[in-house]
Amino acid sequence: MEVATKKSNTTLCKDLPWATNRMTGSSQSRKGATGTTMKVLNTKSRTNLGFWNVRTMYESGKLAQVTTEMRRYTTTYISWGRVNADGQDQVARQTTVTGGTLLYSGRDDGQHTEGVALIMKKGVERSLLEWEPVSSRLIRARLKGRHINIIIQCYAPTNDSEDETKDNFYLSLQAEMEKTAKLELKVVMGDLNVKVGNEGTEDDRARGKHVCGSMNNNGERLVAFSNMNGLVIGGTLFPHRLIYKLTWCSPNGRDQNQIDHLMISGTWRCSLMDVKVRRGTDVGSDHHLVAASIKLKLRSTGPQPKGHRRFDVDRLKDAGLRTEFTLQLRNRFLALVNHDEPMEGEQDELLNNRWDMITSVFRQSSEKCLGYRKKRKDWMTPKTWNAIETRRGIKKKVMDAKSERLKERYLEEYREAHRIVKSLVRADKRKSRDDMASKAEEAAARNQQGTVYKITKLISGKCHTNNSTLIKNKKGRLLTTEKEQEKRWTEHFKEVLNRQPPAEEADIQEAGDDLEV
Repeated sequence: MEVATKKSNTTLCKDLPWATNRMTGSSQSRKGATGTTMKVLNTKSRTNLGFWNVRTMYESGKLAQVTTEMRRYTTTYISWGRVNADGQDQVARQTTVTGGTLLYSGRDDGQHTEGVALIMKKGVERSLLEWEPVSSRLIRARLKGRHINIIIQCYAPTNDSEDETKDNFYLSLQAEMEKTAKLELKVVMGDLNVKVGNEGTEDDRARGKHVCGSMNNNGERLVAFSNMNGLVIGGTLFPHRLIYKLTWCSPNGRDQNQIDHLMISGTWRCSLMDVKVRRGTDVGSDHHLVAASIKLKLRSTGPQPKGHRRFDVDRLKDAGLRTEFTLQLRNRFLALVNHDEPMEGEQDELLNNRWDMITSVFRQSSEKCLGYRKKRKDWMTPKTWNAIETRRGIKKKVMDAKSERLKERYLEEYREAHRIVKSLVRADKRKSRDDMASKAEEAAARNQQGTVYKITKLISGKCHTNNSTLIKNKKGRLLTTEKEQEKRWTEHFKEVLNRQPPAEEADIQEAGDDLEV
């Protein structure tokens, strides 16, 4: 039995980037960097993936809950559907509060259905070569390694949908598969609304022996698609108990099915270590998280250099602190001048030594007077997180209940706990907005217009911290490949830097007084 309600597909992954569901004709591309904080798809450790239909992201606090489950299971990626959570752009890239990278793509008609998204842990985005939102049901990502790795996240139509809708979905999916090379590792996963069944598995290379249920029309389509593209359905390969195969449970708790699946290239079948339902996760969805492990031979991207810590320069707006900072700089420079000794050597070496001394003075003064910027705090309170943990415990009772009467009672408790969580999250959201509004009023009173602008953008939901901006050509067409983007950057800098020299040389007068530094 499939559910025809609005869904939201979430994929979790450790050491692999995630895929989401939605295309608007745009694409995001990025060259692999030389360093990263975690080794993606390597031979020394397993890569943990996960995919999850979380029903909706159009709820306050749902993103925070999903990322918490991501950390709980040490996953590197999460992707889900219906990602127009705040009515924002249909395709975007931004940074989460925890420093991860969020890629999402939703519908362009304002409807909060179908769309999907992808979250990567901090540092993992360096292994992302390219991502392309294909439609509200598909997204494709490419990863850097010894072999290029393709992740496609899906949210398929239900079994009761029109045949034309299902045909269009599989045509789009096939078109994405044809863009990949034969030896590339391909992973297709998500809520496919498919029951593959155990009929005719003897001569079928796409399915293993450990299947459950009976095949439906969607299952026939998926098996045919997998055989055509040399894919293997991972959930049918491993002999787990039935409760660790069933991915969906109806709201009444009576009907259960395995409709969320992961397919991997048949060439890499032995690299798939496990596919299993994680029943302990909870974000108020009728689907369970499905986790998979992959262990591959891929090129390590090397160690990532330590990030540069930023000083809290906003504190210089305080007149007293600004005076103290200026005094610190003056005293340190005076001490530097008084103890300065003649230096011998090459001119470049002398300049470098001078520069090191100057930067050292500024760094020491900034550390003493300004300090470093602090990370933004989570707006959800500990009380709300405790309520979420309570809901998780009740869900475990529902899963473990043997009698129907006990299960019905625990289901009622779960619904009440879910209602309390949503109420607390909304209250925290309102308080967070009120606090930001108060800070904006205080900043306006001190004439700090920059702070007022930032807070206004945050409240309105239009503040996106993009690590990599979408690049367009002069006609406004999005550039999706590295070569096209490099060519556009070269063209841009040629236009900006290669100019004719001025007709008259600038007459710059020498300053009469030294600056107070």
